Amino acid sequence: MDYSRKISERLWNMPDKGELESHREETFMDDIIQKSHIEKELLSHLDGIKTVFDGGAGCGRFSILLAKHGCEVTHFDISQPMIDKAKELAKKEGVLDRITFVNGALEDLSDFIDKSFDMVISFDAPISYTYPNQEKVISELIRICRKRIMISVSSRLGYLPYLANPIQKNQFILDEKSDDPFVKWSIGNKANAIEAFHFSKDAVMKLWKEGLMGGEDEIAEYENGGVPWCITYTFMPDELKDILKRHGVKNIQLAGPGAYARTLPNELLVKIMKDSKQRSDFLDFCHDYDSNPFVCGMGKDNLFARGEL
Repeated sequence: MDYSRKISERLWNMPDKGELESHREETFMDDIIQKSHIEKELLSHLDGIKTVFDGGAGCGRFSILLAKHGCEVTHFDISQPMIDKAKELAKKEGVLDRITFVNGALEDLSDFIDKSFDMVISFDAPISYTYPNQEKVISELIRICRKRIMISVSSRLGYLPYLANPIQKNQFILDEKSDDPFVKWSIGNKANAIEAFHFSKDAVMKLWKEGLMGGEDEIAEYENGGVPWCITYTFMPDELKDILKRHGVKNIQLAGPGAYARTLPNELLVKIMKDSKQRSDFLDFCHDYDSNPFVCGMGKDNLFARGEL
């Protein structure tokens, strides 16, 4: 087993992951925008879809949504705490009987035969955490898909601005009084992050050329018993499109959820999000803007792709 998988298993199986991840849309506005974009894509492309494989399904944000719309969903995730939370939420929503829960890693989909599912989805970048196996994982997701595939991966063009902005997450905090530990850390560490910041052209160019976030430091932390963030492979838009094409996907559409919102300050985003009419209109426009091919690379974290088999 390679380090990417071992690190992912340790991180996502932390006992509090299920509870924390289930509240992300209540905490960070970039998550609200990204999940809204994906929901719009899913609900407008359910024609002929009865069975769905959700790879890296987390706490069930989309497996539960699709089950509520009549789909039979296989909820597949590396994290037992998140599966447990998803079961709890699915029961609450009355769709537990429409979802099959499977604990597993995306690096091994050998239990599933070719064209097992009408639609295959994988959101919030679990594919990017499978480095160096990311293309093989994509090919396997395509293999088990019969009609339609939708995925989101880490965006290289979206990640590059992070290297010049150590406080990027502060822009998207919805409630500064939240008890979420990452909200508290982001606010408390803001001044130190600015003071310690130094722009490194070498670091930016390394990510630009290699696409890899993390590596030796994360492996060392893991070996010392720590819980580092996942080693993450970031994709360029043309690269992702070419991989999908090579493995038989057609009519590929890309998007960069968060591209429009990235231009607005926290104060205005909060004002928009706290007014239901403004929020609805804003999310609708974000979907249109972020789907434009000229901005798709500048989505905040993820690069979204949809295609047909």
